[in-house]
Amino acid sequence: MTTLRRLGALAGVSALLLSISVTGAPGAAALSRVTGSGSSYVGVAMTDWQNGATSRGIPVNYSATNSPAGVNQYGDRTVDFGGTEAEVSSLLAAGGGGVTAQTRGYQYVPDVAGAVAVMYNVTDQAGKRVDYLHLTREVIGRIFSRDITRWSDPAITATNGGKSLPDQPITLVGRTGQSGTTALFYDFIAHAAPDAYQRFVSRNVGNGMGSLPAGVRPIQLPERGPDADWYRLLADSDQIAQAIGKATIPFSIAYDEFAYAQRHNVPAAWVQNGAGQYTQPYAENIASALKFAELRPDLSQKLDKVYSNTDPKTYPISAYSYIMMPCTSGRDTCRGGYGDQGKTDTMTAFLEHVACDGQINMARIGYSPLPPNLSQEIMNSNARLTGQPPKQLNAGNCANPTFRGSLGAGAASPPDPLVTAGIIAPNGKPAAGPGAGGPSKPAGPGTGPATGDKTATATANPDEESAGGGSKNWREAAPAAYDEGGFGGFGGWAALVLFVAIVTPLVVRGVIRKLRRA
Repeated sequence: MTTLRRLGALAGVSALLLSISVTGAPGAAALSRVTGSGSSYVGVAMTDWQNGATSRGIPVNYSATNSPAGVNQYGDRTVDFGGTEAEVSSLLAAGGGGVTAQTRGYQYVPDVAGAVAVMYNVTDQAGKRVDYLHLTREVIGRIFSRDITRWSDPAITATNGGKSLPDQPITLVGRTGQSGTTALFYDFIAHAAPDAYQRFVSRNVGNGMGSLPAGVRPIQLPERGPDADWYRLLADSDQIAQAIGKATIPFSIAYDEFAYAQRHNVPAAWVQNGAGQYTQPYAENIASALKFAELRPDLSQKLDKVYSNTDPKTYPISAYSYIMMPCTSGRDTCRGGYGDQGKTDTMTAFLEHVACDGQINMARIGYSPLPPNLSQEIMNSNARLTGQPPKQLNAGNCANPTFRGSLGAGAASPPDPLVTAGIIAPNGKPAAGPGAGGPSKPAGPGTGPATGDKTATATANPDEESAGGGSKNWREAAPAAYDEGGFGGFGGWAALVLFVAIVTPLVVRGVIRKLRRA
């Protein structure tokens, strides 16, 4: 009987340890599933984050639809968080909703740096598919404002070393219905070709785009009228990338998130930046551009300088994406938390994963990881939700590669093919003669900038608004102000589960052997 009691006690201890390992600590609330929807801009990253969260026992589901839908579903309490590039104020002004989000209360949480790619499907005079398209910002603006309508336009020929394309009409491919990516892209268009953009907007007021106040960009494209005849509108980012990649829409050009171009192996145009150099939206180019992003006190973004700065590495159609979630204090838009401790715990655990481990793969899948100051802002947003002091991140407790001066694998852009061929010089100007530009050196492994490069780290000046995408709320990451006591975090409890699973059978076998000997 004594031995049986010992076995029973041992089983009880094992069960207790397993229970502790799953719940996190004695008395801790079980994690509740949280759901989100919205931005397709962040969709590929969200898939990566969900997979990582699931492996850590954090139950999260996200549906990539569009930013206005995400904001409104969040406001209606259909989901627990939204994904968006469109601000509530812009949605209100453009007729995209946002009223219920104001009522529920919200904060903006930056989650990743990304870019809009200009995808294309066009063949040259010999019928071979073009894979080298170069476009200036103004030419892109004029194309998507229907001011340039044929591939043979001299402005396109001039940006491609004098190589003329067939005299075919340009078919534009975009998003049907409301879309934060549409608003983001047309904000760039408004700055790149303001006159053509204004004419485009003016003639489509009655064609589904609506009357837009000054500074407010369209969240949807014309549904009717002469411009609509030249648009092919598709439901989501995957469909756009697949249509361009499979060449199902001849002589077409599209705007879509670069992550989908990467996913479907679709060619993206080289875009001329303010320095005159042509770049593609790889992590090093996105990070260089977003050094010039201006972040307001609520962390929403102003991108004028991203479009026009003269950093030669800049990819000018770059922007941050955001999570919209509740908060209890710290913002004048806060109206209270979830009212459910399980959801609060899940959301804070998920966001810590996004801030750190979740940034590791971003360069490889078509984004750029957040700079350290914005990873810290994710922890600050957790504090605004819980009312507790924020965890302070550093290279010792956060795996985001930017804490170590890197952007991660896949960050480097390939060499410019027209520079390599000697058709244009490295500065984007026409080469003086055959081979005058010289072949460019192949890009090295995608390990990002060296330590200290401002594309990966932030300045310590608290008044600097453009510090790697920083804001006036910036603070230097400091060592964690708490002791996790040896088994802190999900990794520690997972180790405890493994320990119990290995040790318990060994102990039980030992006890059984003693019983048999007795």
